[in-house]
Amino acid sequence: MKLYTSVGPNPQVVTMFMAERGLTVPAEQIDIIKGDNRQPDYLKTNPHGQAPALVLDDGTLITEITAICEYLDETQPGDSLIGSTPEMRAQTRRWTRWADLNVADPLTVAFRGSEGLPMFKDRVVCVPEGAPGLKAYVQDRLSWLNEHWDGREWLAGDNFSLADILLFCFLAFGEQVGQPLNRDFKNVADWFDRVAARESVKG
Repeated sequence: MKLYTSVGPNPQVVTMFMAERGLTVPAEQIDIIKGDNRQPDYLKTNPHGQAPALVLDDGTLITEITAICEYLDETQPGDSLIGSTPEMRAQTRRWTRWADLNVADPLTVAFRGSEGLPMFKDRVVCVPEGAPGLKAYVQDRLSWLNEHWDGREWLAGDNFSLADILLFCFLAFGEQVGQPLNRDFKNVADWFDRVAARESVKG
């Protein structure tokens, strides 16, 4: 199989996931800054024009970061980052979905409509008028998360998981694009610092 990857929080999720699992996959860098992901050669491989994308040996295309991570988790040896029981998998998927809907998606849409507008305005539909509200929405959801942390070590419970990776990568991206983590959210900030100290981030 082959991984098509690039800069940005979505590819970072898969890269960090593989680092945590000790996996290596042949990879090709796609320059999204130059727009190579929208060129005919890449669109033949991935009509979605997104990165990352995983192409299996039989040509099967897998896109979307959670789908890629779950495929790798299920097919490669090692300890799962999704969960070893139905209950653990349910909690991981619950919180991964929460992070995706409440932080990752609105944060990136807000970025495309504000700081990222020069790069994205000719590539995808951007909503500049919605950016301030989306940024406020993310902060509201993080405030809720902070209040409902309930003393657990990781986002989905006692075990570090895909949910932590996804939320961390997008909050780290926010730090770089004008949507920094509010350090008054102490539970979330402490968790963020714990994840930032992991070898999969430092490496």
